[in-house]
Amino acid sequence: MLTKRIIPCLDIKEGRVVKGVKFLGLKDAGDPVSVGRAYDRQMADELVFLDITASYEKRKTLIALVEKIAKNIFMPFTVGGGIRGIKDIRDLLNAGADKVSINTSAVKYPQLIAESSGKFGSQCIVVAIDAKRNGRSKKWQVFINGGRTPTGLDALRWAKESARLGAGEILLTSMDHDGTKDGYDLELTKKISEEVKIPVIASGGAGELKHFRDIFKKTAASAALAASIFHYRQLTVREVKRYLNNNGIKVRL
Repeated sequence: MLTKRIIPCLDIKEGRVVKGVKFLGLKDAGDPVSVGRAYDRQMADELVFLDITASYEKRKTLIALVEKIAKNIFMPFTVGGGIRGIKDIRDLLNAGADKVSINTSAVKYPQLIAESSGKFGSQCIVVAIDAKRNGRSKKWQVFINGGRTPTGLDALRWAKESARLGAGEILLTSMDHDGTKDGYDLELTKKISEEVKIPVIASGGAGELKHFRDIFKKTAASAALAASIFHYRQLTVREVKRYLNNNGIKVRL
């Protein structure tokens, strides 16, 4: 049985870590290099860096900052934001990223998933899906440009298509739960993680220890990503892992 992963996330705006609620009301949460180092010491399984305004502002991600963080941590490092093509992916991998996360460009140019996984290996390619429920329906719509632009795409259908094209992993963020601390979107995560044969990282809504237990006990998610509860020191990665281990969920201690 594979161990479940706990992954802190650095949402980056103007070179600083920020966090909001449902992608709005962003507040400063610190220097990304210092924050990254802290999670390395806490034995986080991976670190995700998302330049959340790069695609909307039609610019590339902050390569120099990626390099600086990569030199200061010793865990797998995923970087996303502003990736438009193969060159951008190569530049980020050369800067120290172990994986890249693509969202907007993957939706606009799905062939990028196939091309990049063919060139760099599917293990390097993470497709990020920002999903929001359509009213009271049982369907979720995909958003791009940092949650600003609806696409009309059904999230489940897009997850399956991304996997078919060669994505090695899906980073699934519930926009309805993001930053609320009310718990992960179990329904959305269960639906997608059971339909695709690649790992799914659940994101959006972690607020207390039992939320981590629930996402692993009630869905097939391979990893749980969280930001604000770690940034503002409500919990540490070590505390979450000890709790999960005590609840019969296998983690790397």
